Formats: sequence, C-alpha cells, structure tokens
Amino acid sequence: MENPLYCHPGEVAFRDTDASGWMHFANIFNHVEIAEHAFLHTAGLLVFDRSRGGWPRVKVACEYKHPLLCGDKIEVQLAIAAVGTSSVTWAFEVINAAGNTAAHGSITTVRVDAQGRPQALDAHERMTLETHRL
Repeated sequence: MENPLYCHPGEVAFRDTDASGWMHFANIFNHVEIAEHAFLHTAGLLVFDRSRGGWPRVKVACEYKHPLLCGDKIEVQLAIAAVGTSSVTWAFEVINAAGNTAAHGSITTVRVDAQGRPQALDAHERMTLETHRL
C-alpha cells in the first residue's frame, strides 16, 4: 500500500492456524479488525458501545498472495477507500516480515445504533474519516 492511513504490527498466533500450520483464511480478518479498532480508538471514534452501537461488517473481500505461518511477524496497513452516508470501506494489506503482501482486500462497515439500525455518520465521524480517505 503506497500511503497507508494506519499501520498495525501483529504476529500470527497458533490459534490463527489450521492443521497445515498455515493461517486459516478467515483469520486474516481478525488481524485487520484489530488494526481498524486501534485506528478508530486513536482517532477518538466509537468502536463499540452497547448503548451507542458500533460498526458491523456488511461486505468483505480478500485476495491471498503468500501463506502466513505461526510466529510470522506481520503488519496490517489500512486506508479508507470510501465513506458513505453510514458506511466506511476500508482497504487493507497484510505485509509479511520479508515485505511481501501476504493478503489484500477490503471491508465495508456500517455505523449502526444500539438497535442495529444504520445511522448516518455524525459531523465528527464524517470529518475524521473523510480527512483520512485515499
């Protein structure tokens, strides 16, 4: 990723792997979600609150390039590809210790209220997210 908004270090844990010793395909999203939440927290935006809602995923896509093994050091790079009325589409790359892209893709989240209904981004959320958009 040329100009990531946020970079988050990580490590592939044993629990992330399958019987082959490679990271199970779905677990890449756990690492991306950790990076997303770290960015939201750092930016002063809501991550989740039972009384105020959160950001559930509505669409995910990922292309896998290199396998990751237990103990591998990784870096998740995030960028904001699009901001909608109540949604954010995140672009991500997961980089291995050799500097290669192990996986890349996107995740679309929707800001919802405590009842799970879509909620338009407020002025602070929109300004913060738009400022960091690609």
